[in-house]
Amino acid sequence: MSTANALGNAARSAYDLAYQQSPIIFNGGLFSSSLGGMAPILTLLGGLINDVTGSDSASTVKFVPVPGATAISNTVATYPFANRFVAGNAVIRNPKNISLLMIAPVNSVGGYLLKQATFMALQSTFEAHTAAGGTYHVITPSYPYFDCVMATMTDVTSGGGYQQQIQWQIDFVQPLITQQQAQTAWNGMLSMISGGQQLTTSSWSDAAQVAGTPVQGASTLFGIYPSS
Repeated sequence: MSTANALGNAARSAYDLAYQQSPIIFNGGLFSSSLGGMAPILTLLGGLINDVTGSDSASTVKFVPVPGATAISNTVATYPFANRFVAGNAVIRNPKNISLLMIAPVNSVGGYLLKQATFMALQSTFEAHTAAGGTYHVITPSYPYFDCVMATMTDVTSGGGYQQQIQWQIDFVQPLITQQQAQTAWNGMLSMISGGQQLTTSSWSDAAQVAGTPVQGASTLFGIYPSS
């Protein structure tokens, strides 16, 4: 085998491993104590097979991105635009969506007996990880989606095959901010309120500016002071 062919095969194997065999990485949650606080789904699938069958060989499971993933999602304002400069910024950024199709056919005679136990273990792990506050990193060939939240897992198997429930669509949503960013913003706001500082990031936080005239007691009641 030539060097070029060897490199090509290695690259193909790495591609399959990253994007088709193990594109989902558990982050935090149940795996907070793991190395780096993360665990790839391939490790989980192999562990489940080992628990059920006593074998170290993982089942043939393939993940494929479902068409319709969003890399950029903005909502354009519908109010009349004042000018082109305002219109250029009149958008609201939306969360991103990514869905994976998990293809898991039974490929051995004994697999039919072990399918339910394996899938139940996988489903319960997903639920427990989500309930524990864990997120998911979803890696696709074009774009990585970090700190996603799992929304749904749905059977989308077509009726043309002889096996049932072998294709599952897993839907993820990537929130606008991470938990760390939300905590930082929350702590900053509480610090400003407790310190009696002005909240100058938005004019809509000032009751006097919204109403056009001062509202007696409104500003001091909420700890917000008109700009000087």
